[in-house]
Order: sequence, then C-alpha cells, then structure tokens
Amino acid sequence: MKAIEVPEIDGAFLFEPTPYADERGFFCRTFDADVIRSVGLDPHAFVQDSVSRSVRGVVRGLHLRSGSGEAKLVRCSYGKIFDAVVDLRPDSPTYRNRAFFELSGDTQVTLYIPAGCAHGFQALTETADTSYRIDRPHDPTEDVTIAFDDPELAVPWPLPPVSMSQRDREAPSLAVALKQKES
Repeated sequence: MKAIEVPEIDGAFLFEPTPYADERGFFCRTFDADVIRSVGLDPHAFVQDSVSRSVRGVVRGLHLRSGSGEAKLVRCSYGKIFDAVVDLRPDSPTYRNRAFFELSGDTQVTLYIPAGCAHGFQALTETADTSYRIDRPHDPTEDVTIAFDDPELAVPWPLPPVSMSQRDREAPSLAVALKQKES
C-alpha cells in the first residue's frame, strides 16, 4: 500500500493498495496502520466504521461537521462512485479548493479527508457500497449540509441526481452552511 498526497487539498491522501489477483478474484489490504502513521496520521484515532449502499445516480452530501470537524477514510468497496471534497478550513493553504475522485471496488483506493472539509459522492454503478472510517463518534447535532448544486462550488456531478435524502435536497448554500459550521 502506498500513500499519495492530494495536492488540491492540504493534508488529504489517497491510500492505494496493492491487490493480489488470480483466478479466484483478488485480495488486498485496505488499511495499514504503518502506512497511515508514515504520513503523520494516528491510525488509532479512527473510532467508528460505517457503510452506505447507494443506487446509480444517488447523491449523498455535501456533508461536514461543526466544531472540531471530522476526519474520515472513505473507500468504495463495491461498485464505483464520483467523490467530491471541498476544503472549508479558513486557515488552510488550500481553503475553498475542490478535488474530485473516482473510487471503485476494483481498485479499493481509500481517500483520507481531513477534518473541516466537506464531502459528498454520487453512485456511478447500479450498486455502490461506500465505507467510512471516522475519527470521532457521529453526533447528528453537529451535522452541516451544503447544497450539492451550490453554484459557488460548481461540483461537476457526472449524472443527473436520481435520489437524495430530504436533508440533502433542502441543504442551504455554502455561505449559509459556513455560518452554521462556525456555531
């Protein structure tokens, strides 16, 4: 497994595994504490794992947390997703930068998203399973959602959205969400 810096988002990394493939399929390590540690992250900081299953065209996000935020490792374990990250840390040298990725079950690449960055994705395949590993327990009172189609962010979602949660459909603009994040 190797760590690759994401130049658009300070502190973000892609963790690219080395799959071993044969006639049975493949095997690969998707988390390696030594590799995580090698880029200055604490592998023991991650306290909660979750998974979502989405159908083609579903958009989830853009989400972040208020207060001290939430760092996360995101991986598409099955299918394929278009993943979007927006740096919303005012003190970051990449503040307001965006980065986009295609994550898939074929590659098992994991994306590390630093606390203070907004995150969202869209399922590109009929079924897409997305795994999350976060660095502190989820607290719904700290949830902040930004409109997926905010013109200031102009995320180039590859498909027309077919479904999203009510929370995502009613999400405020970036400007309103940033005020929410501060409180």
